[in-house]
Amino acid sequence: MPLAGEVAAFHAGRPNPAALIGEFRRAVVILPIADDAFLAADLDGIRWLYAFSDEDSVSRFATGRGSDPAAEWQYATVSGARILDVLIPGIEGPAGVALDAGSAQGMLFPPVSGIVPDRVAVDAENGISTTSSSEV
Repeated sequence: MPLAGEVAAFHAGRPNPAALIGEFRRAVVILPIADDAFLAADLDGIRWLYAFSDEDSVSRFATGRGSDPAAEWQYATVSGARILDVLIPGIEGPAGVALDAGSAQGMLFPPVSGIVPDRVAVDAENGISTTSSSEV
């Protein structure tokens, strides 16, 4: 099932975390760029990179933030695997991914074992495993 289907199944109460993470890793997503950096937000000590499944999702997000609908946004297309395995470990402090933020089908990929490399997973620092089937 493609990423959109796995996200929809998660929201419908039929989560398959391994399939969801696998599809995210295989998907090519859009990372908006602002001020020469990937667009992100900090919340409760975690940096969340904004990633979008398509240009329409970026446009809805931008419009929701008050951006002129005709304004052009810079962005990069990146595989989910590259985000999780390369970008996230390169960020100082805990970081995760907010996919399609601001939409009903938004999804968070938190910085925990099984999603990001153990060396940057917040649960790995404490020796606690939090990657159960109810979390992703």
